Amino acid sequence: MQRMGGDVQIRRANPADFAALGEVFHDAVRHGADLYSPAQRAAWSPAPRAGRDWDDTLSGQHVWMAEENGQALGFLTLRPDGYIDLAYIRAAAQGRGLLGRLYREAEDGARQLGLTRLWTDASLHAKPPFESVGFAVTLPETVIRNGEAFKRFQMEKRLNG
Repeated sequence: MQRMGGDVQIRRANPADFAALGEVFHDAVRHGADLYSPAQRAAWSPAPRAGRDWDDTLSGQHVWMAEENGQALGFLTLRPDGYIDLAYIRAAAQGRGLLGRLYREAEDGARQLGLTRLWTDASLHAKPPFESVGFAVTLPETVIRNGEAFKRFQMEKRLNG
């Protein structure tokens, strides 16, 4: 399903999009709102995601992307078990409601799959948008990546009917 809103299109991603989504990931982490230190950003995304491991990660999930004039602006992934694994918006496109639009597509997809629960590990950036669509924090935690500590939140949402 494709939905239009302004010039931004939300659609299902395919393998030809995966390299562009790796660039979105890197841009969002390195240049997005600055709630993490430069060292944390570098540890989380030393380089754009690409290659076989990245392609395998995305191929095993449902992936929705936002694009405008052929440029990938953001994406969200949903594993078949209801886990929202990745949700990233290019820095220049943050604040435009794209995460909410991507999430609505994912929730529709989850309902079609018969899922009754969605959950995620949300960063400081992602926590407010997930709360705005009904997720609640189940556990605050700190994780270590490449020697840097990151505060994040396990969150979930129950899907009714």
